[in-house]
Amino acid sequence: MSSQHSDNSGLGAEAMNEYVSVRIGDQLFGAPVDAIREVFAPQSVTHVPLAPDEVAGLLNLRGRIVTAIDARRRLGLTPREKTETGMALGVERGNEIFGLIVDSVGEVLRRPRSELEPVPAHVDARWRSMVKGVHRLEKELLAVLDVSAVIGTAGQTNKAA
Repeated sequence: MSSQHSDNSGLGAEAMNEYVSVRIGDQLFGAPVDAIREVFAPQSVTHVPLAPDEVAGLLNLRGRIVTAIDARRRLGLTPREKTETGMALGVERGNEIFGLIVDSVGEVLRRPRSELEPVPAHVDARWRSMVKGVHRLEKELLAVLDVSAVIGTAGQTNKAA
C-alpha cells in the first residue's frame, strides 16, 4: 500500500498521503503507510546493558531479533512507566527490522498532500529533524514522522564525541 498516491477517478483529483496514526505521549503523529512493514504488540523487550536510552532493548518478532526503539525517549518526551507496554511499528531499514515503540496505534488517515505544512521554526531542533511536516485536523495537529530519521539516528545523540 502506497502512502503517496493520487486518486485518478476525477479530473483535478488531489494527491493524497496515507498515515498510520499513533500517539506518543500527548501528541498525535502520522507514520507514512509505506514506511511501516507491520504493526504489532511487543510481548517482551529484553534490556541491553550500555545501550543508549532510546534503545528499549531487543524483542523477538516471529523468530527474528528486532531492535526496539522507544519513540518517547527518541523524541525527548517523558518516558513511559515500566508497566506500560504500548504498541510497535515494524520498520525495515537496510537488512534490519526495528520496532518503534509507541503508546497506541489508531486508524489510517488520508490527507491531501497539498495540506502538509512545514514544521514551525520555533519547534525544538530534535523534533524538526524527525518530523516532515504538520497536517491540521479538526481538533489537533498531526505531526508527520520521518520514520527513517527516527530510526536512522537512534543512539547517536548519546555517544561521546
